[in-house]
Amino acid sequence: MLKKTISLILVAVAAYLLSPSLSTAQPFGYEGVQVCGTCHKTEKQGQQLKIWQESKHANAYKTLLTDEANKLSGDIKAVENPKCLKCHASGHDVSDKKLLGPKFKIEDGVQCETCHGPGSAYKTLKIMKDRSEAVKNGLVVWKDKEEIEKFCVSCHNPESPTYKEFKFAEMWPKIEHKVPKN
Repeated sequence: MLKKTISLILVAVAAYLLSPSLSTAQPFGYEGVQVCGTCHKTEKQGQQLKIWQESKHANAYKTLLTDEANKLSGDIKAVENPKCLKCHASGHDVSDKKLLGPKFKIEDGVQCETCHGPGSAYKTLKIMKDRSEAVKNGLVVWKDKEEIEKFCVSCHNPESPTYKEFKFAEMWPKIEHKVPKN
């Protein structure tokens, strides 16, 4: 009888540990611009990688490495200051480093996943070909420009010590990256 009870307990514990649970499911992980750029670089795809590389977002983290940034940051280095990192680096607040893919680099600054959500669960071509499936797996797709502007203003605002008036209508065309319709 004791053997049966122990066996049942072991089976129950194993089932609990091996089965996915919504309450213990890990959040999506960051893959990095190199993973996104594998597909999103061609003219057919809209050259999103090139648009990002030519933007100030690609160098956002690098600005934190300057003496000026460190002076503005106060007693803590800018690259270690959560107040700076929240707008200058994707994945800065991930405590479980296993959620940062092998190609992810914080030094890539404001990258694809800053705006479109961590891509570990939607990065595959199979999932990306089905927009609703990609969204279910963490892809952020913006409904309209007002929603995008609201997101942009979460960083481009007077809270920044180097804030300059943010003109969304002027700046958006510089980073807009549509996927052309075939």
